[in-house]
Amino acid sequence: MAFGFFSSQYEDQGTMDNGNWEFFGLSKTQRFYAFGISFVAGAMISILSTLLLLGTNVTGFAILYSIGNVISLLSLTFIIGLKKQFKTMFAPVRFWATTTFLALLVITLIVSITLGKWFLSMILVIIQFCALVWYSASYIPYGREIIRRFFGSCITSI
Repeated sequence: MAFGFFSSQYEDQGTMDNGNWEFFGLSKTQRFYAFGISFVAGAMISILSTLLLLGTNVTGFAILYSIGNVISLLSLTFIIGLKKQFKTMFAPVRFWATTTFLALLVITLIVSITLGKWFLSMILVIIQFCALVWYSASYIPYGREIIRRFFGSCITSI
């Protein structure tokens, strides 16, 4: 009799939320495909948005970059469901990371659209990216600690 991680009793380890997606008739496999496709699509939109910088279209860049981040972020809802996604996003351990990322996303869009200043928009995009990395690291065991130690060792070696 298997137990623990390999037991069928723990098949999805509490990460799959079938309730939100049964309405759409998606199987687990289809949900994983949808996750992969939407995550890659969001990442590609963010990456390809840099082509707009070649033409100095900072407004288009900031809009597409932010849309790509949102699509990638929400792709996880195909696996864990929308309700659980928002519940985990605003859990105490990642509340400030989520709030900071979403605030920077909105500020980046507002500043890029209204002011259209290249330098300021780029600073906000870089900070938005850092906030997304910090948020994402909260899902990885000891992820934030690894980042802290890495940058701490970089600073002490200077």
